[in-house]
Amino acid sequence: MIIDTDPTEPAREAARNNAAWCAALCRAHGITGHAGARAWTSPHRTPLYYPDAVTLTPDASAQDVVGGIDLTSPGASVKDSFAALDLSDDGFDVLFDAQWIHRPAPEAAGEGWQLVLDEGELIAWEAAWARGESEGLFPADLLAAPDHAFLVDRDPRGAVRAGAVASRSGAVAGTSGAVAGTSGAVVGISNLFAADDDLDAAWAGALDTVARAWPGRAVVGYESGDDLTAALRAGFTPAGPLRVWLHRS
Repeated sequence: MIIDTDPTEPAREAARNNAAWCAALCRAHGITGHAGARAWTSPHRTPLYYPDAVTLTPDASAQDVVGGIDLTSPGASVKDSFAALDLSDDGFDVLFDAQWIHRPAPEAAGEGWQLVLDEGELIAWEAAWARGESEGLFPADLLAAPDHAFLVDRDPRGAVRAGAVASRSGAVAGTSGAVAGTSGAVVGISNLFAADDDLDAAWAGALDTVARAWPGRAVVGYESGDDLTAALRAGFTPAGPLRVWLHRS
């Protein structure tokens, strides 16, 4: 029997997972997004580094995203999850291109990392992640979200030397409810960093932690450049292109 599989499904799953994390971070900042069938959008400007819209299907249109975000404030951005849109006529320029990545469920091979448990630990995590260039991007309310966790690796003195965000797929909470088709079968890894730039060790630690905390789940994310090369060495495969657009205002 021939099973008709959708070749875009890994990218769809990764996009839904990423949109859920973006929605959670926005909620922690008091911003409620809108989860539609083809895109997640925020009617208010989102926090630094986070998109104002994420497309969820290859057939999402420019109107699905542009019509639901605030273009009056500088810095609006759109995560075009399938690199399928042309937003140049809507006042956007391409900020960067990247690749969704997908990896079969990892197996535990070491002790793994720890979870960030309180606000003080989260502040230290963010300082290491941003190398002192970000403060307050990750509110402590995120620590109570059951589907999202901050992973941390510390040196013998207790200093943060590596970390990541892990997000189980789930409903993208917004004014219209959940995103149709979200399976909850994957864990997304984002914001991966290593203070010593040893990304191979960072991926090994993060994946081992995922294997222990959420066994049997595939892992998704997106990367570009040297970060993508490191992810491929860690067992990921490319799942499809994505593009981020930035509004000219």
